[in-house]
Amino acid sequence: MEAFLMKALQLILSLSILVVVHEFGHYIFARMFKIRVEKFYLFFDAGFALFRYKPKNSHTEYGVGWLPLGGYVKIAGMIDESMDTDQMSQPPQPWEFRSKPAWQRLLVMIAGVVFNLLLAFFIYAMVLFTWNDTYLPLRNITQGMEFSQAAQNAGFQDGDILLKADDKVLERFGVRTLLDVADAREVTVLRDGKETVLPMQAGLMQSLLTDKEGFAAYRVPPVVYETMEGSAAASAGLIRGDSIVAVNGAATPLFSNLREALDLHRDDEVVIDYYRAGTLQSTTARVDSLGTLGFYAMSAPQIYGTVTLSYGFFESFPAGINMGIQTLKDYVAQFKYVFTKEGASSLGGFGAIGNLFPAQWNWQAFWLMTAFLSVILAFMNILPIPALDGGHVMFLIYEVVSRRKPNEKFMEYAQVAGMVLLLGLVLYANGMDVVRAIFN
Repeated sequence: MEAFLMKALQLILSLSILVVVHEFGHYIFARMFKIRVEKFYLFFDAGFALFRYKPKNSHTEYGVGWLPLGGYVKIAGMIDESMDTDQMSQPPQPWEFRSKPAWQRLLVMIAGVVFNLLLAFFIYAMVLFTWNDTYLPLRNITQGMEFSQAAQNAGFQDGDILLKADDKVLERFGVRTLLDVADAREVTVLRDGKETVLPMQAGLMQSLLTDKEGFAAYRVPPVVYETMEGSAAASAGLIRGDSIVAVNGAATPLFSNLREALDLHRDDEVVIDYYRAGTLQSTTARVDSLGTLGFYAMSAPQIYGTVTLSYGFFESFPAGINMGIQTLKDYVAQFKYVFTKEGASSLGGFGAIGNLFPAQWNWQAFWLMTAFLSVILAFMNILPIPALDGGHVMFLIYEVVSRRKPNEKFMEYAQVAGMVLLLGLVLYANGMDVVRAIFN
């Protein structure tokens, strides 16, 4: 329960920041062009609001709604979420959105997306400045990777070290690496000390989405990082840095081998062979009913070593912008898979997003996830769907090209259709969270 609450708190705080920044973009550009903003709300206030405040001599009411599905600004003279048809039936006023030139209305509509992108760039820059960029180079992973069945079907073998996708050198393991591999004609790996070229067939990404087992994971030897208090590992005298090499004589060069060996001896006493400071030693330990000894293993970065890129304050800004642009490119590249059967089944709602946050508070992880969600929010909002900013932009571009405004009645129907579509997607995505929670 504590982990759930921690993730929920981070999700709410992150989305609140993103919504306020997004809506502030619309707000500030509307005010810049002397357009009245009647409401500025975090969350939706359907029926009532948790908090509302209207400064003296101001046309804007600020508030916090009770429905945490986003937020909005109500701009005078605009067909939006409020569906204020009474206002639209009145003669246009000079302070209204509909009375302004198309280029001004266009800037008002894209301002939210722009502000989300600028926020992402700024967060990435400050993360790089504060915590630097530390990563594990693929070339350092001397034991290679463990590949899923779908990846093995494509030609990869456990122990392969990823080198290149076509002519692009693969530097670090992540989403970008997977996309490069999935789109490549051939992938070069280091196998048994020799470079091997694997021809790639189309459909790798679809297979990965179908199997839901991922692409690959680091292969690491079982090295003790910390023993749990009162555990079998602690009682056996294991300490940080001990490298376990055998259980009852069965070799365990990898952590996966150790897991398999212990699983065969649940509730049994076993002989553990391990290296400490270059010396082979032995001890005995009782495996618990779960097939564990009770210790935390060293992670791949701790074992193989990392590279750190440091950034000064001014250096961090171009690096942050590049990081944000690359994140956007990667997300756009993945978005095409949403329209496949496998991709649609992988969609998730607030539960899936919340699980992306760590169970314990970590500011670096929080800000990185907030920047990532800011990029997603920017991209999703610019899609040409009525009720989203991109839908308004689409109609404004039509107006600029044709030099005539779309019919207001048509705009109202389009807004309703867009809202129904978005509500359906929200219900579907969150429904998939419930299904996965029940059956997984």
